[in-house]
Amino acid sequence: MEELALHILDVAENSVRAGARRVEIRVSEEPGEDRLIIEIVDDGCGMPEEVARRAADPFYTTRSDRPVGLGLALLEQAARAADGSLRIESAPGAGTRVAAEFRHSHPDRQPLGDILSTLMTLAAGHPEVEFYYEHRNRGSLRRFSTAELKRELGGIPLNSAPGIRLLRQKLDDALRTADAVPGEEVRHGTCHR
Repeated sequence: MEELALHILDVAENSVRAGARRVEIRVSEEPGEDRLIIEIVDDGCGMPEEVARRAADPFYTTRSDRPVGLGLALLEQAARAADGSLRIESAPGAGTRVAAEFRHSHPDRQPLGDILSTLMTLAAGHPEVEFYYEHRNRGSLRRFSTAELKRELGGIPLNSAPGIRLLRQKLDDALRTADAVPGEEVRHGTCHR
């Protein structure tokens, strides 16, 4: 994978396969501290400690449809290539938290990439799941929630033609517009897409 948005898509898809009804995706860019953190938290079925410990091993998977599980292994490899790390916290019935940290300025850190397409794919592909996205960067905050969008649609399916049009519009607006983070200076930058 050449961009972090694809890693996010892969981990979030794993969350959906694990029965998650809510998936929270948080991106925090802290150039002053030279770090980028991506966190994906779900309310899925969770994993026993032994499975969580081995989840980033490319030759270990609990899936029966393929003999390897590369998603978390590739994310861990991308994080380590940028002087970072990967943490997985999970427990049966308590969901899973995946956090990847990268050195922001590292020349081998992959770009965030097309986060709009990642969020479109997740939301339209799994309209039954609530997705929440938050991106903090230099005192600005961008947020998006499918729960808010579903309320606005008033019963029109999120994956219908009008739902997808509104989804794209709301995502585009959310990724371009930043709110001030309380106590932080606001600097509006370009959207990382």
